[in-house]
Amino acid sequence: MHRKRTLIGMLTPSSNTALEPITSMMLAGLPDASAHFGRFRVTQIALNDSALKQFDDSNILAAAELLADAELHAIAWNGTSSSWLGFDTDEKLCQRITERTGIPAGTSVLAINEILKATGARDIAFVTPYTDDVQERIDANYARAGFNVVAERHLGLSHNFSFSEVSDEEIIAMVRAVAQARPHAIIPLCTNLKAAPLVEQLEREIGIPIYDSISTAVWKCLKLAAVDPRRVAGWGRLFREVA
Repeated sequence: MHRKRTLIGMLTPSSNTALEPITSMMLAGLPDASAHFGRFRVTQIALNDSALKQFDDSNILAAAELLADAELHAIAWNGTSSSWLGFDTDEKLCQRITERTGIPAGTSVLAINEILKATGARDIAFVTPYTDDVQERIDANYARAGFNVVAERHLGLSHNFSFSEVSDEEIIAMVRAVAQARPHAIIPLCTNLKAAPLVEQLEREIGIPIYDSISTAVWKCLKLAAVDPRRVAGWGRLFREVA
């Protein structure tokens, strides 16, 4: 496979309108790299059967196989479903994507976990748009993995499209609120939440690393493609500091 260009693939919820433009903006300073997107149907985030079935591997793998036609260097599931379904679902998904396509794979959530472990961040805080029961499941999964969820703010939303309409002011207010607990890291957890463009200014203000879930998918894909993440400038400490 030629390396004149670095081609990364992102598996995208069908109702997501945030991650594609934000990912492209992140890579704008890397003229030799580009992101390519494959969608599968996700419209609701909830714990009922119909919502959970959206994340059946068969749908995701079909989208991954189409993306693989572009001879990519890495593929990521740019979504956060394993934070409530269980991290093992992403681990199995990555294995199956690579088995089907021959392309190394990662996910937003597994990248978050890798980053937290690499930086020694045990006390964490979440900012999400999710409902009470989804947030409780997320907190419990991270507690079982050995992390202390010291603060969180969530909005009680379930319609996936609505997540992208959360305003900058709401996101900033939630980040400032959880920062009062002085966590080691703050995680805006939702790839349809437009938090990533706010990270640089918020980190300067509060002095705490912010690991946004769109950013972590880009970071992981670059690493899988043997591209130095430090080439991404202006998008927070993750790209500058986490090797």
